[in-house]
Amino acid sequence: MAGSVQLLPVVALLLAGFPAAVFPRRDVLELGDADFDYLATEQETMLVKFYAPWCGHCKKLAPEFEKAATRLKGAVQLARVDCTVNTDTCSRFGVSGYPTLKIFRNGRDSAPYDGPRTADGIYHHMQRQTGPDSALLHTEEDLRTFITHYDASVVGVFSGADSPRLTEFLKAASLLRDQFRFAHAVGLETAGKYGVHTECVLLFRPPRLDNMFEDGVLVHDGHMTISSLRRFIRDNLYGLCPHMTVENRDRLRGRDLLTAFYDLDFLHNPRGSAYWRNRVMKVASKYAGRGLMFSVANKKDFLSELEDDFGLGTSDGGELPFVTIRTRLGHKFTMREEFTRDGRSLERFLDDYFSGQIKRYVKSEPVPERNAAAVKVVVAESFDAVVNDLDKDVLIQFYSPSCPHCQKLEPVYRALADKLSSNPNIVVAKMNAVDNDVPHGYDVHGFPTIYLAPVGRKDEPVRYEGAREVRDILKFLKREASHDLSLNGRDEL
Repeated sequence: MAGSVQLLPVVALLLAGFPAAVFPRRDVLELGDADFDYLATEQETMLVKFYAPWCGHCKKLAPEFEKAATRLKGAVQLARVDCTVNTDTCSRFGVSGYPTLKIFRNGRDSAPYDGPRTADGIYHHMQRQTGPDSALLHTEEDLRTFITHYDASVVGVFSGADSPRLTEFLKAASLLRDQFRFAHAVGLETAGKYGVHTECVLLFRPPRLDNMFEDGVLVHDGHMTISSLRRFIRDNLYGLCPHMTVENRDRLRGRDLLTAFYDLDFLHNPRGSAYWRNRVMKVASKYAGRGLMFSVANKKDFLSELEDDFGLGTSDGGELPFVTIRTRLGHKFTMREEFTRDGRSLERFLDDYFSGQIKRYVKSEPVPERNAAAVKVVVAESFDAVVNDLDKDVLIQFYSPSCPHCQKLEPVYRALADKLSSNPNIVVAKMNAVDNDVPHGYDVHGFPTIYLAPVGRKDEPVRYEGAREVRDILKFLKREASHDLSLNGRDEL
């Protein structure tokens, strides 16, 4: 026994010499074909990541997923499934791309996870998945506590527990809980302070965004269906000028959006944050109904995006807000004039924008002075002239200079271009998608990505998904191109 005790320090020293990866943390549960059903049913709420070890997006997500798992420990279990090994489980849940994230409740596939993929975003999104779909409020104090929150609150008020409207409200809460906070009160007196005398739904905008230009509480007392409630929340949630964050930016960017970026911090500087937002809102109220949404954001949360997408550095604007517009088609505009406190510079910018007098910002490398190689080099400024040439079928490769897969494809792509170089109707081109804006209509999330822009279908480019050999790409072109591939009377295939 004494010998065993003496061995403990030695064992501890030996273990200390091993890297942490040898003894992985268990905050993320590893699941497989043999134990998925058994272990998943033990978890009330679980977020599962289906991944492949070779997937670049999976590798990028991994550290954020680990951090979120640690923060959510004890509330929500995070798990992962390696789909290169556990093919039965991944096939059963319809996994066709990596990473795929799904929310499970008591072992059952509940919903796809469509939230942010940062540690903070995953944490806040999954926090909303815990507890009941809608919290039951008993008193006015419960109501005050619930609506005093950083996010908006949706509260249903009903005459009794057997109300048909309550049943519909709870169905909506179950479907929409990953996007909004829900609560309900049985008894109209609970919400008497808000002048409620009939069954309805109250939408409370976040208290930090209270302002003199609009109401902070809105009432929906029409039909209580899932679709009508979703529409009511969607149309009224953000108000005249929402606070754009990393978590909600994708939902806001479904429309043309103006954003004023500055040192916004409602937690540590509420007065300063509200001051500039009120300046934006004053102008926004004059342009309401013209198809442009207004927002404010903390520039520190979007520094890399502002630099990469708009060419703006950290010093641009200084302490004053600087303003951008991003349309739903991906067109970008920046206000170059300094933001004046009276809002007149913003009004001038908007007048020029609506009258079409502002040139949109395009991130582009210089147009090549010479472009005689078989593979034509395209930049954002020359994309229209080359790829959207109405008389030519254009095969365009989007690549990254540092991508090993792109480097491997380079000799194949060059050989393809050489083979087609005598055909005047087909152009083989490439564009550095890191240093140039990718046009709307081209979905580029990995490299290399290849599209064909055929004659007569320039607004409907065809993505190439086949093998990356000359013969395979030629077969694709023969099938999809508008012009004949035969050269000098001979079929290239």
